[in-house]
Amino acid sequence: MKIRSPRSLGEWRGGTMDPIYELHADLCKIFSNAKRLEIIDSLKDKEMSAGELIGRIGLSKANLSQHMSVLKLKGVILARREGVNIYYRIANPKILQACQLIREVLFEQFREKGKMVSGFRHMKRDFL
Repeated sequence: MKIRSPRSLGEWRGGTMDPIYELHADLCKIFSNAKRLEIIDSLKDKEMSAGELIGRIGLSKANLSQHMSVLKLKGVILARREGVNIYYRIANPKILQACQLIREVLFEQFREKGKMVSGFRHMKRDFL
């Protein structure tokens, strides 16, 4: 029996939507928290200890621990213990690529909105 991959993320199977949508949405929830995005950005270039992250981001130890638990559970970061320190790193570089791509879209949107506002100001000035 040959197993084929779906043609798209939304291919219907037996009247139900492919569960990849649920998994995708669940992973994307991680990115809906600004502090988690800041943590991911902080880890983009190097592994960091919990203490370093606390100092850089300004979270309490308990709050950082909560965020890191969620990120670890979803497979976004990996942790290792060395003595009393815990070190964190990004589990898959594609996570960073996804964050960068979203940021690029945001900057493009800001530029377009800026052009629209600027154009509107010129039209308003010319009209009045």
